[in-house]
Amino acid sequence: MDFTDQTPVIHWTLPTYTKREQKDSSNSTVGKVQLDNLENASQSHHQSIGSYEASRMGDVHDLILRHGKEHAREALGADRILADIAAAVLTDETGRLGFTYSGFCLTALPHRNPTIELWRREGHRITLLIESGKDRYGKSIGLPYGSTARMILLYLQTRALQTDSRVVEIGRSMNVWLHRMGLPVGGNTYRQVREQGRRISACHLTFFHDTQGGELRHNGAFVENALQFSDTAPEQGELWHETVELNDRFFRAMKQHPVPLLDAALCQLSGKSMALDIYIWLAYRLHRLGRPTAISWPALYGQFGLGFKALKHFKPEFTKNLKLALAAYPDAGVTAAEDGIRLLPSRAPVGDRQVHVVGSGTLPEKG
Repeated sequence: MDFTDQTPVIHWTLPTYTKREQKDSSNSTVGKVQLDNLENASQSHHQSIGSYEASRMGDVHDLILRHGKEHAREALGADRILADIAAAVLTDETGRLGFTYSGFCLTALPHRNPTIELWRREGHRITLLIESGKDRYGKSIGLPYGSTARMILLYLQTRALQTDSRVVEIGRSMNVWLHRMGLPVGGNTYRQVREQGRRISACHLTFFHDTQGGELRHNGAFVENALQFSDTAPEQGELWHETVELNDRFFRAMKQHPVPLLDAALCQLSGKSMALDIYIWLAYRLHRLGRPTAISWPALYGQFGLGFKALKHFKPEFTKNLKLALAAYPDAGVTAAEDGIRLLPSRAPVGDRQVHVVGSGTLPEKG
């Protein structure tokens, strides 16, 4: 049986309206503001997202609901992948959720294999340091990076919250989940899973949280023991018996500050590390906003742009991945601005569900 069918510690209630009604309701509030602002940005020739493309991006869900996926794909042309992502999320009926720790919504892992041993990222009132671990001979193992590392961590966090246990199976359940996310564990994918698991196991974490007049520092790691995988990829459906134990401090912080995500969205973005980061960031920030908030290009570059030599190189890559993330988040309110983007108060990506996690409150919450 799929492990998502065995989740006694997590419950949610679904809204009673249909997806079409949900979209119409969204368009009357946040969604309508989003499209209007994107059109205004287009008329003002704002170039931060690209005026015509931004308008099309905001309309993709409406296009699908009114005219169908194929019409939307044809209308979007080279951006037809946006229609594929949006349609998959709009038509998802499983209601499956994933979870992440809120600290990772404001910071991120490297996108490519870094040559450095210390990774530093700054977010909104938070700084993350990740230090590479070493093997028994003192040689650096390397920092976790890319979409595979992100998906492994999403699985570990989701499964730990579903079972209310920091002991997580990395056998059949993980295999099923990765397959569902579009990452069949075999061949090169399995080699990536093994390597990223090794790096995740060895690295050290330090979170710095800004407080009034000072800062809080939390030292820790992702896991207590190593994620060990066999030398060869398992056959599909083979039952593994390996487990890994999450770091206690990390587990407790995650239970206190979990962020619910849609499995359907994670699946559509699973091979796109920056799009995943943006989606998770928006999932955390938008529903907590009390008013529209401008985010400048330098701020976006500081949070998402490490590895890019200059802001001018970062802008087009961020823009492309922002469109992918918004396609996976139908209710997201994000508009073009003169010197960056503007975030609008929006419903959480899990909609009106009330998610209950043992050891924490009811989610999503207003911040």
